[in-house]
Amino acid sequence: MRVHVFLISKVISIVHRKSSNRKSISLIINIKTNELMKDILSEIIANKRFEVDLQKQAISIEQLQEGISESPTPRSMKQALASSASGIIAEFKRRSPSKGWIQEEACPEEIVPSYAAAGASALSILTDEKFFGGSLKDIRAARPLVEIPILRKDFIIDEYQLYQAKIVGADAVLLIAAALELEKCNELAEKAHELGLEVLLEIHSSEELAYINKGIDMVGINNRNLGTFFTDIENSFRLAGQLPQDAVLVSESGISDPEIVKRLRAAGFRGFLIGETFMKTQRPGETLQNFLQAIQ
Repeated sequence: MRVHVFLISKVISIVHRKSSNRKSISLIINIKTNELMKDILSEIIANKRFEVDLQKQAISIEQLQEGISESPTPRSMKQALASSASGIIAEFKRRSPSKGWIQEEACPEEIVPSYAAAGASALSILTDEKFFGGSLKDIRAARPLVEIPILRKDFIIDEYQLYQAKIVGADAVLLIAAALELEKCNELAEKAHELGLEVLLEIHSSEELAYINKGIDMVGINNRNLGTFFTDIENSFRLAGQLPQDAVLVSESGISDPEIVKRLRAAGFRGFLIGETFMKTQRPGETLQNFLQAIQ
């Protein structure tokens, strides 16, 4: 047990440290803005590789493997969403690259239990520090306080991060097609299952449909383009008909209206990942409760 607690603490501490003229001008500004935003995903991934390399130097993957046996019993996020009347995946995040700080001093020990009490079907906790203000510490703090599934939401590029997720008590991990080659994505999904973690595959376009296979537990449609950060809720509706009928579908990003959730459910979605809508308010749990009442 001491080895397990030590590894968790070390993993967390390392991650935590670390007119025509007017129209022409407007067009130029938009082009430059898009070029800048397209670089964000590449920057995030480059930073993530650097971050993981540093973590490996401090704690080997073999050391992480030693702590796996004492990890909490996993909860099925797929089953939770499939059997839920609401399917809300309430997200805990402090900031985003597109919005900046949303709630800088947000405390997982307060907000996460309030989400569960309000009726969330599952939780999403951001663990990227540089761009989202999160940490593995947030999952560790939340895990003993709730009984519903927790998704580690991060830019997973290495199996090392899967071991981290398992040790701190996550039940599922996010794999982003835009951030991974197909073969690598399949490898990570297989390893996640070996560790008892479910996989939420995130896609944004029909070009990424090839990433879906039987090893994927849930398919998420991100309404936000990770290259430009432009959000279009209709993206979920456009792709819904191209997805496997037996898949547990999740709509992600840009959901702020209960009526949209009703439309999405009618289109076949069973999960709805919502963060900023709740986190930008003083009482996220209360905001979620009111939201749930509106979709009933």
